[in-house]
Amino acid sequence: MSNPSPTVNQREQYKDQLPKDPKALDNRFPLYLGDWKKSDPRVDDDLAMDNMDEPHMKRKLAILKKHPEIEKLYGHDSRTSLVTIAAAAAQVYFAYLFGRVWTDTFWGFVVFAYVVGGSITALYGVLIHEATHNHAAPTVFLNKLVGLAANIGIPVPIYASFRRYHLEHHTYQGVTGMDPDLPLEWEKKMIRGNAALKLLWLFIYPVMYVVRGAAMKKTPSTWEIYNIIFTITTDILVAHFCGLRGLLYLFVSLWFGYGLHPGAAHFIQEHYTFDDGQETYSYYGILNKPYMNIGLHMEHHDFTKVAWSRLPEVRAMAPEFYDSMAYHTSWLLVHWKFITEPGYGPQSRLGRTMEDHKTARKQVGKLRRADEHAYEEMALDAQKLKDN
Repeated sequence: MSNPSPTVNQREQYKDQLPKDPKALDNRFPLYLGDWKKSDPRVDDDLAMDNMDEPHMKRKLAILKKHPEIEKLYGHDSRTSLVTIAAAAAQVYFAYLFGRVWTDTFWGFVVFAYVVGGSITALYGVLIHEATHNHAAPTVFLNKLVGLAANIGIPVPIYASFRRYHLEHHTYQGVTGMDPDLPLEWEKKMIRGNAALKLLWLFIYPVMYVVRGAAMKKTPSTWEIYNIIFTITTDILVAHFCGLRGLLYLFVSLWFGYGLHPGAAHFIQEHYTFDDGQETYSYYGILNKPYMNIGLHMEHHDFTKVAWSRLPEVRAMAPEFYDSMAYHTSWLLVHWKFITEPGYGPQSRLGRTMEDHKTARKQVGKLRRADEHAYEEMALDAQKLKDN
C-alpha cells in the first residue's frame, strides 16, 4: 500500500451520488458518520462515546431506498459447508502427521503451526461466523451442525458461544455492558498505547475471547453445553488417533491463528477507530479471497442476510455508500499501525449507553415508512426533545 495512512476513502468522488434529505431526523444521514472524536490512549482513559444508536440499521434503510435490488442477494451459500468439511479434514490430517509421523521436528512443528495451522484456524473463525448468520445451510439446525464441524479442528468449544455473543454484538454494537466485543476495564487501563503491551495483548488475544465471554456472567445455553460435550469428544478422539502431540498441534494453531497472525487482523480492522466519526471499517485486499470476504465488514453489518460470496456485489451495487467510507487495504498495515503508533489502543473503540441506543433506535419505524407524514412526525419529536 503506497498510502502511509491506515485507511483510505474516495468520499469526494462520490459525494454528488449520495442521497440528500434535508428532513432526515438523524443528522448522520446518509452515511451515518458521527461527530465524535476517536479515543486516544495517550490522553483518554476510556472509549469515545456517541449519543446515537449503532449506524447499520439506518444505513441499510438508506441504501435499500436507493438500491432495492440488494435484497436479491439475501440467502445462504452451500459451498460453505463443503469448505468446512475440507478445512476440518485437512487440520486433523496435519495433527496426525505431527503426532504420529513427523515426531522429531520442533521448529518445523512451530513454523507449520503458524503458517499453515494458524491460517486454517483463522479460516475456521470465518466459517463459524458464516454458520452463526445461517449462511452455510438452508436451516438454522443445519447451520449449527456446520458450526460444530468447524469446531473439530479447534480444541476448545468456540462455536456456540461465538454464535450467542456475536449476534448480541450485532444487536448492541458499541452499547457498554451489552456488546461483548468491547474491551474490558483492565484492558483499557493496562495496555493503553504501549507498543510492547499491545504486542503481548494481541499475542494472547485467543484468551480474550474466553475472558470477555465469561465477563458477561451468563449461564451456558443448551447449545453451548452441546458444544462442550462435542469438543471434549473430538479432543479425545484426536488424542487417541493422532497422539497428544497431534492435539498440541491444534492448540498451537489456535493460539497463532487467533492471535498475532495476518488472518486475525480483522479483529482490529473491524471496529477499532482509525478515523473520527466512523466505527466500522472494511478491508479490501487480496486476503479476502482465502478468507471468504471476512474483511467486508461494513457490508456485512449493513446486510447480515448476505452470504460471504455475494458481499462484493453489495459494494458494487452501492459504491457511493462504501468507497466514500474510510477502509483498509492491508491487514499487515492494520497490525503495524495499531501496535507501533501510541495513538491506538484497546480503548480505540466507540461506546454508547443503552438509553441513547434505544432512544435513537425508535426512529427506525418512522424511517421505514419514509413518507412526508413520517418526516413531519420525526421533526415534531425532535422539537419536543429540544424543548424538554
